[in-house]
Amino acid sequence: MTDVLVDGFAELTLEARDRAALEHFYAGVVGLEVLAREDDRTWLAAGEHARLGLWTPGEKEFGDEGGRHVHYAFSASPGRLDALHERLTGKGVPCKGPVEHPGGDRSLYFEDPEGNVVEVWDFFGRGRAADALAED
Repeated sequence: MTDVLVDGFAELTLEARDRAALEHFYAGVVGLEVLAREDDRTWLAAGEHARLGLWTPGEKEFGDEGGRHVHYAFSASPGRLDALHERLTGKGVPCKGPVEHPGGDRSLYFEDPEGNVVEVWDFFGRGRAADALAED
């Protein structure tokens, strides 16, 4: 087996037409912690070793080219998906799910204020995402 030199995601950055509204959604509704605010960006903690960046569209530099993604997913600690579903629907956020996946995993889908489709995945304690994918 090849030695794996990458061990996870460090950050995901979204361009935000209304950065304040997006920050309110991810901090105030989803519950992520704001780490820092700069003139053109906000950083939020997305777990222990990852962060979510909310950037105001501007001058493009290397690494800032932007682009459209299909969807992205956060992970949730086992058993926390129902609490997140209650929080989101209690704040008026329409959700799809929780959706049951083969092997007992569940996920929840919703849109943020910019129209990005967000998934939150509960691996039910099966460990690494690669292990979960191998079982599907």
